[in-house]
Amino acid sequence: MTTGKAPRQLHEIKLLPLKKKSFFSVAIKRLQYAGLAVFLACAVFPVAAASGKSQALEAAPVVRLNAATEESAPGEPGDLGASLPLWSGFPFAGILLSIALFPLLAPHFWHHHYGKVTAVWALVFALPFVLQYGGVAAHEILHIYFKDYIPFIILLWALYTVAGGILLEGAPAGTPAANTGMLAIGIIIASWVGTTGASMLLIRPMLRMNKERKSNVHVFVFFIFLVSNLGGSLTPLGDPPLFLGFLHGVPFFWTMTLFPEMFAVSAIVLSLFFICDTVLYKREGPKSHRKTSATMRLRGLHNLIFLAGVIGGVLFSGLVKLGEFNIFGVHLATQDVLRDLFLVLMGWLSLKFTAREIREGNGFTWGPIQEVAILFAGIFMTIIPMLAMLRAGSAGALSFIIDAVREPWHYFWASGSLSSFLDNAPTYLTFLSTALGQFYPGKSELESVHMLIAENEIYLKAISCGAVFMGANTYIGNAPNFMVKSIAEENGIKMPSFFGYMFYSLVILIPTFVLITLMFF
Repeated sequence: MTTGKAPRQLHEIKLLPLKKKSFFSVAIKRLQYAGLAVFLACAVFPVAAASGKSQALEAAPVVRLNAATEESAPGEPGDLGASLPLWSGFPFAGILLSIALFPLLAPHFWHHHYGKVTAVWALVFALPFVLQYGGVAAHEILHIYFKDYIPFIILLWALYTVAGGILLEGAPAGTPAANTGMLAIGIIIASWVGTTGASMLLIRPMLRMNKERKSNVHVFVFFIFLVSNLGGSLTPLGDPPLFLGFLHGVPFFWTMTLFPEMFAVSAIVLSLFFICDTVLYKREGPKSHRKTSATMRLRGLHNLIFLAGVIGGVLFSGLVKLGEFNIFGVHLATQDVLRDLFLVLMGWLSLKFTAREIREGNGFTWGPIQEVAILFAGIFMTIIPMLAMLRAGSAGALSFIIDAVREPWHYFWASGSLSSFLDNAPTYLTFLSTALGQFYPGKSELESVHMLIAENEIYLKAISCGAVFMGANTYIGNAPNFMVKSIAEENGIKMPSFFGYMFYSLVILIPTFVLITLMFF
């Protein structure tokens, strides 16, 4: 049956128009453009002026993954993390509070203006930062976007695009058994295709399975817990922190030793889901339960080739060294740039060779990836001082956190708590460097990593589990969390607010993590 409406063009990004251009919205927009122009001027001129100081800039601690182990003389860029005051992290807190509160207090305003709010918080940090620290600050900003944000968004975009071309038709009814089975499949594959890949593959089938359920919000909260986070614990392909550990000398298959911890936490949370879903399912009554489709089939299976290409590209960048080149003082690895270009190619091929009706059957739009890209652009900007202060160790304003960790359970909760709100990949590296400095000061990174595994393996397990597991505590703890939220909301699911989601994690995850602590750490 046709509706007479023209099909949506996939290349169009749907932007919600404002009903009326008020004086306030026009003023905010003009301030945004003016601030951006000032920021670009402040960023470019110091970089150009500091071109003769490229060696000093290259030594900045925040821009290297092993920066926590480097030292700098007073007055050099290496002192950045030690010189930043605690209040420099306020814009980061501001953007988190905006994500948490605006959808509750002013949902209409947030829906239309979240990009402007994000830009304001980014500029509140960036302008004084660049004016105060000049070329060093500009280098930090360029570094986090070139080395972290752009690859991050490209990977998400590629997985989102490729997975959106795989359609499961005839999904079964969303019974407790079917939902639990689908989540179990997600846990199993997450370590091999990544938490983002597993989330993008399974979120739409889960939406179709549960679209007739009266109580379905909890399904997607547990989906984030299990598929988007806990399942990615067994290989470096599963979650970014483990991949960075692999790049820094942790053997590829060492993470398989985390199976007892991963199995325990997943079994507990999955059992809690089954109990919760069963109770809610019985309360709904039989009329709300959709009948199981007679036939099930997968369409767009050629996208599995492109998905394998994405995974292979990521693995390739970690195994091959092809040299570096320099852009504005930022060292970019050739293999990383080739990886990103290859991921873009995989996404483009998926768009070109996947029938339009398959994506329409998935309800595919660019809205969720657009929202994630905009919000995380601001988060990555404002997170700079937080990471710098952490990497400064005992010399930074957050030294009270670093100095407090001594026992394995300290590392588990410290790395996990910070991973709930910061990027869990650099948080993992920060505490890995802290442990290496605690046990093997003065030794090379590769040697000390191998010694840590041989002599104090429980510390590395605690750091790894904390960073991966507790990324589930908030929407921003891990890359796919917010993506799943956006896709679910676009399909009519009333997902909990930022704090509402945290209530779920406080009730479900925190007691589970306490039990895991008693069992393993």
